[in-house]
Amino acid sequence: MVIEAGRDGAAGRRLRLGMVGGGQGAFIGAVHRIAARLDDRYELVAGALSSDPDRARASAADLHIAPDRAYADFEAMAEAEAARPDGIDVVAIVTPNHRHAGPVQAFARRGIHVICDKPLTHRLEDAEALAAMLARTDVIFGLTHNYTGYPLVRQAREMVAQGDLGALRVVQVEYPQDWLTTRLEETGQKQAAWRTDPERSGAAGCVGDIGTHAFNLAEFVTGLRCESLAAELTRFVPGRRLDDNAHMMLRFAGGARGMLWSSQVAPGNENGLKLRVYGEKGGLEWHQEQPNTLRHTPFGEPSRLISRSGPGSSAVAGHASRIPAGHPEGYLEGFAQLYRDLAEQISARIDGRAPDPASLLVPGIAEGLRGMRFIAAAVASSQRGAAWTDIPA
Repeated sequence: MVIEAGRDGAAGRRLRLGMVGGGQGAFIGAVHRIAARLDDRYELVAGALSSDPDRARASAADLHIAPDRAYADFEAMAEAEAARPDGIDVVAIVTPNHRHAGPVQAFARRGIHVICDKPLTHRLEDAEALAAMLARTDVIFGLTHNYTGYPLVRQAREMVAQGDLGALRVVQVEYPQDWLTTRLEETGQKQAAWRTDPERSGAAGCVGDIGTHAFNLAEFVTGLRCESLAAELTRFVPGRRLDDNAHMMLRFAGGARGMLWSSQVAPGNENGLKLRVYGEKGGLEWHQEQPNTLRHTPFGEPSRLISRSGPGSSAVAGHASRIPAGHPEGYLEGFAQLYRDLAEQISARIDGRAPDPASLLVPGIAEGLRGMRFIAAAVASSQRGAAWTDIPA
């Protein structure tokens, strides 16, 4: 049950945000902090920013967090913040995968809302336990699959749902990068080190890191559930312990078929997430590196380019936009959209009102569990020679 007794309402103030992880030298923590600030809905007031107590204190000082709210560990932070009348409303978990489950549990069971980086955890059994625990609470839980915050991704979802493509037939999604083409993890590069370590990343490397984004995007836009897959996970770089490339075939409920490719060893690709969806009446195509345009091709007609804020864009895209037409929005704004939507949900909960329905598209525990079951199915399929493997509903 959410603990709100003794706390002021959210109207007229920023939400009080805490953070676990994201200290000195971290990448994703800074992204989350920028996202939280962009729409001025949060104030960072507390943190357990590193598992190293000295680094945690130094990181808190860098971020102007008061010394008495700079914690050495997340358990102490959860207990202390839950007891304060001005305690945090919500916490962001921005640690490596293997350190997600503990903080989520610690804060959620004390009634503090949670924003967690993806994937949900590093082991499926931990994800299932988290889902069961969260179902017994009243906290709001958001998972930062940030591409779902892009305006034209949301418009693509709306167009599919309203039948612009007709019955769906083919779903093609890919996410190639090249940053792990060499054995970067051996150089001391922090991000490469933990992402290629099965103890910290989990059973999959590339599939867990970016394949989950591709999978989530495909299901988010199409509204279809992927029922089974046939996957080949490969480790191309000698000595690497986890996959750095994956090819998959997908079978969706209702008969649509698809393919997914994720790679971190594809030279010439920086962040090439792409989605193509084809139905009986037309197709849609969206590229993350050109996120402000969506290509719509009705069958038998010329292609139409829909811009983020131009003719043809919808109210759902407008809800997720901030700046005038012609100015690009992308990665940071996608994260910020999730933070803004979650701020609306949390503020509404605190104030005892209904949230804006447009704020309810943020991925949650169900999508987190779907991602973990996708990873488990991909690994199992690959171990069995790319045998078709079900993804549990």
